[in-house]
Amino acid sequence: MVKDALEAAGAEYLNGGAIVEWTCGEPRATQDLDLVVNIPIKSVNKLSKELEKRDMLIAAEIILDSILEARAGIPITAIHVHSGLKANLYPVREEDQLRQSAVRRRERVDCDPPSGKAYIHSVEDLILYKLMYFGLSQQWKHSRDIAAILKSKKNELDIDYIDGWVTRLGLVAVWREMLDSNSLNPARSRFQAYALQITGCLRCVGCFHIHIVRARRDSKSRHLL
Repeated sequence: MVKDALEAAGAEYLNGGAIVEWTCGEPRATQDLDLVVNIPIKSVNKLSKELEKRDMLIAAEIILDSILEARAGIPITAIHVHSGLKANLYPVREEDQLRQSAVRRRERVDCDPPSGKAYIHSVEDLILYKLMYFGLSQQWKHSRDIAAILKSKKNELDIDYIDGWVTRLGLVAVWREMLDSNSLNPARSRFQAYALQITGCLRCVGCFHIHIVRARRDSKSRHLL
């Protein structure tokens, strides 16, 4: 319903959160819908009317105030009056270059009926937002989501795009940690293979280090003999 109202009003959008994870990560039950929306000022009144037709009441003044709100991350909340289902609409703001990039790179997918086709985040942009949320909250669900995406989409990722943005966002360390923990860092993968060859142990990075140190120490001891 919400996406139909947005399309009728000429507003660009993309789905985020759990709906995207259904297509490229791990399924998650949810009753809320998160959407990034690019609403032209000229479309505000029409969007308000289109939402009203679908039993979601948001005055045009509220939509306009939310678009002009300087604080990022404040959504417009649309609640269906009969079912109570909620959609959070996150406006694209001029200073939010990542969100602008995400809208330009959005992908259209065929969801299950009755949703039909809908726009979603690219996999790379979803990872970037998950990295941001994990960096702020340290909640395990974000790292788990990233791990699931990396597992299912690792051969399709535009790593250069992600690397460029994590540098701009100051998330290089978090991203490297995710790659290391999911064996997608080439240097770490070579190290793991070397450790496995020596020890037969693939339990943890700490274990690798212990065995490598022991191997080097034993080598030095034999040399002294």
